[in-house]
Amino acid sequence: MRKVSSRIAALALIAVALPLILPSAASAEFRDFSGKVTEISGDKMVIDNRRGDQVSFRRSEATTVSGAKTSWQAIEVGDRVSVSWKMVDKPRVAHKVVVKPPKQKSSK
Repeated sequence: MRKVSSRIAALALIAVALPLILPSAASAEFRDFSGKVTEISGDKMVIDNRRGDQVSFRRSEATTVSGAKTSWQAIEVGDRVSVSWKMVDKPRVAHKVVVKPPKQKSSK
């Protein structure tokens, strides 16, 4: 009887401690935010989307830039970008930045 209660207690302890030890799958998922760059300086970028939301992101050593431009330093105010970030980042870190090509103006 003592062995069974010890095992149950150990399993209960593991069940309680496991969520605290392992990061949750939802917190590790990437989120995307797209819009126009309204400010960029050093390691900070501010993006404004069509709804008027302004979100700032920090650059890390692991930040990658791809698309129409391939370096953080090449990004300019007015560029359209899509930034991948994680909800757990405080402050928000741009893990991946994709610079979209400029919109083509239609000629009629």
